[in-house]
Amino acid sequence: MQDAARKARILAVANQKGGVGKTTTSVTLTAALARLGKKVLIIDIDPHACASVHLRFYPDEQAATINDIFTCPDDDWPAIWKKIRYAHEGQPFEVVPASIRLAELETDLKGRKGKGAILQQALGAIINDYDFIVLDCPPHVGILLVNALVACDMLVIPIQTDFLALHGLKLLFDTIKILNKVLPSPVCYRALATMYDRRAKACNRVLELLHMKMGDRMFKTIIGMDTRFRDASAMGRVIYEIDPETRGAKEYEDLAREILSL
Repeated sequence: MQDAARKARILAVANQKGGVGKTTTSVTLTAALARLGKKVLIIDIDPHACASVHLRFYPDEQAATINDIFTCPDDDWPAIWKKIRYAHEGQPFEVVPASIRLAELETDLKGRKGKGAILQQALGAIINDYDFIVLDCPPHVGILLVNALVACDMLVIPIQTDFLALHGLKLLFDTIKILNKVLPSPVCYRALATMYDRRAKACNRVLELLHMKMGDRMFKTIIGMDTRFRDASAMGRVIYEIDPETRGAKEYEDLAREILSL
């Protein structure tokens, strides 16, 4: 029986720079939370559909996707949600796949009032169905990222422990600053150090700088380098399906527990 008091926490995973572990974080965190007994939905709002493909939901094969939520009349949201939520074979979580048509939303929604809050309002129809909803966001500022930031309870920012990755943060924080001027409460965020190699001096220096700049806005959990993530992606699976005991799998379980404690 569904817990009448349940109301999903919405986590948006975003960074302006690609290659920082954004989709790996979205997918693996979703699976980790589900393994801890939470009911979880992952929604791919990136037109590149990397999370969808990672989970074997290929955009050209899906009759309905998250794009339909943005383009349908508000009254149709409950019916659309029923059509676009798919169970991931062998895993205790659900998936809403992306569409390449998401790239056209800037044009499709031109002139629509309140277009930055469409996702927040639409999620109201399913907010009590889950413990967590994870949003895999596009790697650029636009209407989709704005929708995610407005809707989320926490923004998770994966940051590769590499000096170049630090430069990708300014645009994201500029967007947050602008939104905070109009939102009723500031966007809550935490940064997650990813692709960490403790043997590399540069990684250790970047990690030190991140802690200096972000302070308690950093997750205590650090995600190290693990080639098994690449293996899992190539197989269209999450890491827990191929090697649940690997270091990376354990670290994302630590992250899930840390989020539960916040």
